[in-house]
Amino acid sequence: MKKIVLFFVCCTFITNAQTARGVRIGYIDMEYILEKVPDYAEANNQLEQKAQKWKQEIEVKKNEIKVLKDNLKVERVLLTKELIEERQEEIDFLENELLDYQEKRFGPKGDLILQKTVLVKPIQDQIFTIVQDVAEQRNYDFIFDKSSDLTMLFAAQRYDISDYVVRKLTSSQKREEMSKKQLKAFEAKEELEELIADNPAVEERQKKLDERKAARDSLIAVRQKAIDDRKAEAAAKRKKLQEERDAKKNGTVIEKTSAEGSKEAVEEKDSPTSPSADDKKTAAEQARQKLIDDRNKKLEERKKALDDKKKKAAADREAAIKAKEQKTEKKE
Repeated sequence: MKKIVLFFVCCTFITNAQTARGVRIGYIDMEYILEKVPDYAEANNQLEQKAQKWKQEIEVKKNEIKVLKDNLKVERVLLTKELIEERQEEIDFLENELLDYQEKRFGPKGDLILQKTVLVKPIQDQIFTIVQDVAEQRNYDFIFDKSSDLTMLFAAQRYDISDYVVRKLTSSQKREEMSKKQLKAFEAKEELEELIADNPAVEERQKKLDERKAARDSLIAVRQKAIDDRKAEAAAKRKKLQEERDAKKNGTVIEKTSAEGSKEAVEEKDSPTSPSADDKKTAAEQARQKLIDDRNKKLEERKKALDDKKKKAAADREAAIKAKEQKTEKKE
């Protein structure tokens, strides 16, 4: 009852203060935030496994006590008073031991509570630090914990900053693993998210920019695909033309696919039909090659005749020199 009265007093104070100036109020859900923290979830899972193990041990002890009680109930008529008291004392001792064990594991100061406190405290400290930073950055006057003992009869969703605290908590963990370049880009992204959160108009403008960028990227992808298709089509035509030329040079038969999907056998030689454009082109190339060969042959013949002429002139000179020398010798 006192907590409810205290809450209404706080609300009244906040309402009065809000009439005097603009008051910003926010709240968080600590349980929701803790569920979103990976380290806490993993450690809490391990703790739950321990708790299940403790519960199993308790069940085993309960079953042992139950067996002793059942045996005593059945054998009571056959036992002496001293044996009955002895067994009853053993049962009482085991029951007290079981209660102590339950208190040790699951009591208000038991292992489960203590380990949960140890597990939660470091994360809670980080969350409290982040909440203080958020309150200073965004000028919050009050930030409540929805999961605390303070009863909140109503809380509008727009005042919930739990997700923002989760992002801050996650980003603080990521910062330690980032390089300077990655950290700079991450901080810029965070600033943009904060600006969007504080100003809905910025969010709308950013949404339009993202839509334009997506449309532009889509148009570029379509154009690039059309270019790639044209390149592939041209390459296929060049390959097909080269195959036809090679087939005609070798005198082999190739298959030509029509637009309707039918195929005709086309033979380069011994065809009764009129020559095609490729046949004419091949004949022209052969004629041109023949002219080149004839020209080369004539050049070779001319070169050979010139060499023979040079050799004959050299022989004549040598013969003249020898004749002159013989004539000179005769005069002497």
